[in-house]
Amino acid sequence: MKQKGIGWLYLYLFAGISDMVMIVEGHQDYRYFTKPLIMLALALYFLTTTAVIKNSLLRKCIGAALLFSLAGDVLLLFPSLFLYGLGAFLIALIGYTIAFKLTQNHQINLRNINFLKTFFFNLPIYIFAAMLYFLVNDHLGQMKVPVVLYILAMVLMVSIARERFKRTNMLSFIQVFVGASLFMVSDSILALDLFFSPITNADILIMGTYILAQLLIVMGIRSHLVHSPTAK
Repeated sequence: MKQKGIGWLYLYLFAGISDMVMIVEGHQDYRYFTKPLIMLALALYFLTTTAVIKNSLLRKCIGAALLFSLAGDVLLLFPSLFLYGLGAFLIALIGYTIAFKLTQNHQINLRNINFLKTFFFNLPIYIFAAMLYFLVNDHLGQMKVPVVLYILAMVLMVSIARERFKRTNMLSFIQVFVGASLFMVSDSILALDLFFSPITNADILIMGTYILAQLLIVMGIRSHLVHSPTAK
């Protein structure tokens, strides 16, 4: 695929840096402009650089994940809409999970899956999620069910990202796996800050890991497409 749409990528980085500057300077009102611009720019970058897979399920899944991430970012600007924001990001995680499965160069055959081996490979992810739940559990209240569902979706996304090892080119694997892991770290910082104990500079940590996570995921999918032009 030819490199194009680079302007949208620069806008993404500019919007991300600007949003973190607004956080540091305490200009929360300006974030109503900077924060939505982040994912809007990345979505436009992805759509303008993947015409080769126009109308494919993969493009629709990533596009939906980016747009629901945009919706989630906007909703989370309003504390009273937190649950709706969580729901938007849940859909984004599902979109990414399907996309990660689609970008694996193999045929799915349950008879050839070593479930015990897979479990141990994913064990660090499970332990991380279990520790997060243990820390926030006592403070969730009526949010317990949606938060647990979100944690499970997050674990599934990162697990499928790890599953891509040796099933795509190494650059794509590293970018997507690190991106998915950073997405989980970002969400975990948010959960700990809200439901366990306030974290110093939490907003900067959340946005910094989130911005890098989303960028790495998109670039990882593009890296797969460069080497797999017939991707679904």
